[in-house]
Amino acid sequence: MSGISFENKAVEVICQHTKEGKLIPLKIRLTDEDGEYQTYNVKEYKDFSQKGAYRIPEGLMATNTIFPYELKIMCFGALRRIRVFYNCSSCVWYLAPTKPTR
Repeated sequence: MSGISFENKAVEVICQHTKEGKLIPLKIRLTDEDGEYQTYNVKEYKDFSQKGAYRIPEGLMATNTIFPYELKIMCFGALRRIRVFYNCSSCVWYLAPTKPTR
C-alpha cells in the first residue's frame, strides 16, 4: 500500500451537522495510489469557512458556497495534515490541491 495521493479529486467524508448549520468532518475515505480504499479518522480539524471570503494557502477561495477545512489524520503511523473543501453547489467534498514540494 502506498500513501495518500494528493490531487484535486472528490472524496467521501462522514460529517456531523450542528444545529447552527456547521459541518464537522469525522472520517475521510479515499483511494490511495494503488487504488485501494483507505479510511482515516479525523483527529483535529480547522474550519476556514467561518472567516468570510478569503484565499487559503493553496489558492482556493473560501466563499459562501465553498467551505475549506484542514484535517489532521493518522496515515501509516504519522500525523498528516490535508485540506479538503465542501462545495455546497454540488454537495461534494474534494481533496484540495497542495503546493508542489521542491
